[in-house]
Amino acid sequence: MPIRAAATLAATAIAVILMVSFRTPPAAPVTALPAASATTSPNPSPTATPTATPSGAPPAGGGRPTPRSTPTPAPTASPAAAGSAGTKSGTFTGRTVNVYYGNVQIALLYAGGKIVNVRALQYPNDNPQSSYINSQALPLLRQEVLKIQSARINGVSGATYTSYGFYESLTSALKLAGA
Repeated sequence: MPIRAAATLAATAIAVILMVSFRTPPAAPVTALPAASATTSPNPSPTATPTATPSGAPPAGGGRPTPRSTPTPAPTASPAAAGSAGTKSGTFTGRTVNVYYGNVQIALLYAGGKIVNVRALQYPNDNPQSSYINSQALPLLRQEVLKIQSARINGVSGATYTSYGFYESLTSALKLAGA
């Protein structure tokens, strides 16, 4: 019995060390559109791409699912954003981020150097569990962005993938705004 306890303790210590030392890879840089080519973003419907994997299940290959980004069209800004150099005002649409359960994309209303509003354009909602999780997580993420006025937000426990996609899309929208 003592050997089994020692092995369990060693495995737990190794797991804790691995979790503490885990780092996420840096996000790919997002470039802003030139002011002359800024376009108005159409308001896409808030539907996500359905997945064949049931919510909460690991991917077919086993192991832990990881958030992944897919190539998407460049983020867009409203015509009001084509103002002076530096901080702009207007509505800025972040890039679409494909997370494990669907796509996440936000629109950011930026005026006078402040974030005025954040709205989710796309988020996973193709099943009851995703709808419930995101109905709880998105208002918390929005509230935190409005409170701290930056992308340095905390993720919502239980909505890790949505939090990741929200952060990535928000970051790209803020870069478009010059913030």
